[in-house]
Amino acid sequence: MLEEQNRVPLISQLLETWIQGEVSQNYQLANYSNAAAILFQNMKQLNWVGFYLYDEESDKLVVGPFLGKPAVALISPESGVVGKAFSAQKTIIVSDVHSFSGHIVCDPESKSEIVVPIITRDGKRLGVLDIDSPELNRFTLEDQVSLEHFVQTLLEYVYK
Repeated sequence: MLEEQNRVPLISQLLETWIQGEVSQNYQLANYSNAAAILFQNMKQLNWVGFYLYDEESDKLVVGPFLGKPAVALISPESGVVGKAFSAQKTIIVSDVHSFSGHIVCDPESKSEIVVPIITRDGKRLGVLDIDSPELNRFTLEDQVSLEHFVQTLLEYVYK
């Protein structure tokens, strides 16, 4: 059981291999973009994967690299699942977005969502990873653990 807990999730291995293979370690935007593509391509039953990046000056989360239908460009902290996960600095899994008060609809086909905050080890809040699915109850605790590890792996290449 301990070995399983210490395993690096495959999705994190793919990300690290891709970034190192592309030698893009110092290119934030490229790494966020490829991270979204890796998730979109390798996870099943998704219709939106992307990043909202925090802009301190405006105190808004700004849509960053993503795949899926066009999205709301600016989200206030505390608004929707994205803002709440960012403000609480914890992952939020929503099994049915229609039952989440204040859910921000971008794609009406979305039924469930997971949002993982992107926070540096020193506590700087960079944004969130946001993933939607057209399936109810799509995201599990196993997904949460894998995606939180994925974000930690990505942090090595987007924050210096």
